[in-house]
Amino acid sequence: MKGFKNILLLIFCFYVCIPICISQKQDFIPIDIGVIKVTTYGKGQPILIINGGPGMSSQGFSTLAKELGKTHLAILYDQRGTGQSVINEISENTMTMDFMVEDIEAIRKHFGFNNWIVLGHSFGGMLASYYLKKHPKRIKGLILSGSGGHDLSITRNLNLTSRLTSKERDSLNYWNRKIYQGDTTYKTLYNRGKYLAPAYVYDRKHAPIIAERLTQGNRIINSLIWENIRAINFDCSDAFINFKEPVLIIQGKQDVMGNTIAKKAHSLLTNSKLIFIDKCAHYGWLEQPEEYYRNIYMFIEVL
Repeated sequence: MKGFKNILLLIFCFYVCIPICISQKQDFIPIDIGVIKVTTYGKGQPILIINGGPGMSSQGFSTLAKELGKTHLAILYDQRGTGQSVINEISENTMTMDFMVEDIEAIRKHFGFNNWIVLGHSFGGMLASYYLKKHPKRIKGLILSGSGGHDLSITRNLNLTSRLTSKERDSLNYWNRKIYQGDTTYKTLYNRGKYLAPAYVYDRKHAPIIAERLTQGNRIINSLIWENIRAINFDCSDAFINFKEPVLIIQGKQDVMGNTIAKKAHSLLTNSKLIFIDKCAHYGWLEQPEEYYRNIYMFIEVL
């Protein structure tokens, strides 16, 4: 009898797990100089998730994508040159905001969507804003999550180390020097992340997760994209003023980004809602998942 019950349990687990397994799908979308790797979760109305960086893959955002995939088709992709999105050349000629927008359009066209919801987090919020500037009619709803902003304000005002203790700053400087001297071992990258991670969290128990995430960055891509952002005098203000579709601006009240960027975006986007989550820094779904997801679901369910 016990054996029979075990068989029934295995059958039950098999059928319960099938939808979870088949709800995740990977695609490799060709672009002129390589491929863009895309992972989708769930089904329904599409939501594109643009992760932070620049120079980081989408690894670390699967929790967010899986949650949104419960009710929608959540689309997660590795930005060019990161993760499994491989390009033939990484240089100032290929690592630009305009090419990154073209990659997004390649994904949209691959799936045949006329428009979609776009969620951009951190640097992803900057890329989402630039996508809005270039293709406003393709966005039916925009979510700016801990966004880096719509202009160059972040390059003048952000001070990550202000959230760190003097000991953490000293340790961060030590490990940064090791990296600049050519030591890019996992140990060195992790220790740099370990002392930088507290800048991104309200509760330091979450710091190890962020430290691990920080080991994954490509410093060359990061530098090239920031150079391009300055070169094009990145500014989406006019596009924000003219955009009339619904926008959710959501951010931790204690985010190292401060509140000026979010408030300015809210003032420009006439159909926007601004939410600050207390006891939360840069990663809402990590530190305050219930409130973070509740506000996002309230926003997307009416689109």
